[in-house]
Amino acid sequence: MRKTAIRIAVIAAALILVLFVIFLINQTVQLIALGDRIHPVLGDIILWGLMAFYAFCVIVPVYVIVTMPAPLVAPRSESSPEFQKHLSEMAKRLGRNPLIRRQVEASKEDVESVLETLDKKADEAVKTAAGRIFVTTAVSQNGKLDALIVLAAQSKLVFDVARIYYQRPTIRNLLYLYANVAVMVFFASEMEDIDLSEIIQPVLAGILGSAAGAIPGFQVATIILVSSVLSGSSNAFLTLRVGSITKQYCRSLVVPSKRKVRHQATLDATRMLGAIVSDGTKKIYNALWTSSKSKVEIAVDDLGAYIKKICTKLTGQD
Repeated sequence: MRKTAIRIAVIAAALILVLFVIFLINQTVQLIALGDRIHPVLGDIILWGLMAFYAFCVIVPVYVIVTMPAPLVAPRSESSPEFQKHLSEMAKRLGRNPLIRRQVEASKEDVESVLETLDKKADEAVKTAAGRIFVTTAVSQNGKLDALIVLAAQSKLVFDVARIYYQRPTIRNLLYLYANVAVMVFFASEMEDIDLSEIIQPVLAGILGSAAGAIPGFQVATIILVSSVLSGSSNAFLTLRVGSITKQYCRSLVVPSKRKVRHQATLDATRMLGAIVSDGTKKIYNALWTSSKSKVEIAVDDLGAYIKKICTKLTGQD
C-alpha cells in the first residue's frame, strides 16, 4: 500500500512538473513574440533576460543545498562501535557552525549542550513560521490559497531548520519530510471544506445560552472569528509538527525511531501551539476591533454632520 502511494505521488509530482514547464515555456514564447512585434532587439533582451532569471532561480537553491555539509550517518545505538567516531565528527561539525563559534569536545555531554543551544534557535524559527501561517491562513479563509501558503512555508522551514544545525537531511529523510508536508497540506485544505457553522452553533448555544441565537450579528461574528482561529490553529499545528520532525532528524546522535519522532513531534507541537494561538488571536482581534472602531467613528461623524446640517436648515427657516 505504501509503495503504491509513493508511486502515485511520484507520478503526480512528475505530471505537475511537466505541466509547469509547458506553462512556463508557453508564457516565455508569448513574451518574446510580444517583444519582437515591438522591436527585434527588445525580443532578444526579453529572451536573454528571462533565461538569466530562470538560471538564477535554479542555481541559487541548488547552490544553497549543495554547499550545506552532507549529513552524518548516525549509528543504530549508543552501544555501537561507530558511536564514538560519529560523536567526534558531530563535535567537529558543530565547532564549525557559525551559530556556535567555539571548540566542541567529543563528549556526549558537550555535544548535547551545544545541540540544546541550537534547539532553542530552531524552536524560535519554527514558532515564527507557525505564527505567520496562523495569521495568514486565519485571515485568508481560502482553502486552496492556504494550501499553497502552507506548502511554501513548510518547505522553506525544513531548510531553515537544517541550516541551523549546519547540515542537510539525507535524501530519504527529505522524502519522508516532504511526504508529511504534502499530507498535512492536503489535510489543511480539507479543513476549509467543513461547515463550521453547524459545529460552532451548538457550542455557542451551550456556552452563551439563548443570547447567541437572539443576536444574529453577534452569532455570525463569533462564528467567523472562531472559524478563522480554528483554520489558523490547524495549519500552525501542522507546521509545528513538520518543524519538530526536521529538528529531530538533524540533531539526533543515533538513528531515530519513526514512531518516537512522530510522537515527540505531536508533543512539541501541542506544547508550542497555545502561545501561538493566543498571540495570533490577539492580533486578529485587535485588527478587527481597530477596523470596526474606525468605521463606527466615521459613521458617527457622518451622522453628526447630517444632524447638524438639518438643524441649521430648520433654524434658518424659523
